[in-house]
Amino acid sequence: MMPDSNQSSSIIPEFILVGFPGLQDWKSRSILFTIFLLLYVLTLLGNVTLLILIRFDEGLHMPMYVFLCNLAILDLILPTLVVPKLLSYLMFSINSIEFHGCLAQMVLQQGSSVAESLILAAMAYDRYLAICYPLHYSALMTNKHAIRLSCLCWIIGFLILIMNLCFIRQTLFCGPNEVPHYFCDYSAVAALACNDISIYAAVGFAIAMCVICSVLLCLVYSYVKIVASVLKIASTDGRQKAFSTCVSHLFVVSVFFILAAFVFVSYRIEEFSEDARMIIHVVQNTFPSMVNPIIYCLKTKEVRNSLQKFVTGNMVTPSW
Repeated sequence: MMPDSNQSSSIIPEFILVGFPGLQDWKSRSILFTIFLLLYVLTLLGNVTLLILIRFDEGLHMPMYVFLCNLAILDLILPTLVVPKLLSYLMFSINSIEFHGCLAQMVLQQGSSVAESLILAAMAYDRYLAICYPLHYSALMTNKHAIRLSCLCWIIGFLILIMNLCFIRQTLFCGPNEVPHYFCDYSAVAALACNDISIYAAVGFAIAMCVICSVLLCLVYSYVKIVASVLKIASTDGRQKAFSTCVSHLFVVSVFFILAAFVFVSYRIEEFSEDARMIIHVVQNTFPSMVNPIIYCLKTKEVRNSLQKFVTGNMVTPSW
């Protein structure tokens, strides 16, 4: 008989986050606390600055920066879901998390990750239109189109969130409550289930693979078309200019998916250190969010100019 949602929430009042099994001494935890606190502060500063620049500089009110604005918001949400709890564990040994708080952290993290991957795919599609159809780009991709496409990414992420929440609420937790992770990772929490959730796991895995494959297909198709179009440009300067508009996004995409793939592969290697896996996982949740605004500030001329105007006080604020 399937347990009702209230039953699962009443048996275990809280979960215990194990954290880093081999790094429990004060020195190691202090070093990790300092590193992750610094990463988190830089992430907040970088993405908030990027949002301010996009909001108050009329020159950045273009479709590309609509997507970049959504990416910055997600880059604030994702580390905020996991890093503060990690810091409290490292500094104050607070490793318990209330049952419903654990569920919220788990599904929000997954939903936000899906939304971010879709935003990255949408940005690749935007660059594809800009380079392959430059004369029609302003008609094909307006700010309204970019906002609608961004909303679609958020909606799909929200649907994944609801689906995972429904799955996990059908799960019975009646015994062990120690999560072998530094946050409520979906797989780690689901492994503590007392009832058979193989059907839910299979459905969830199938949906996750569909989303991942769709995103990767969009990315690969967009950049294959982009490269083919750029190679047809006769002048060297023209090719360099076209490639330069994609370098920032391509680097961001590479960081995001390479780290995710590395974490995925590490779980398939039995000899892989648990502590190393945890550190790589936390880097996956923090490093892309930190470097994204830095990359765009360094590699995108419009953002660099906007930052310079902001620092010197010469920014023209929008009239709306």
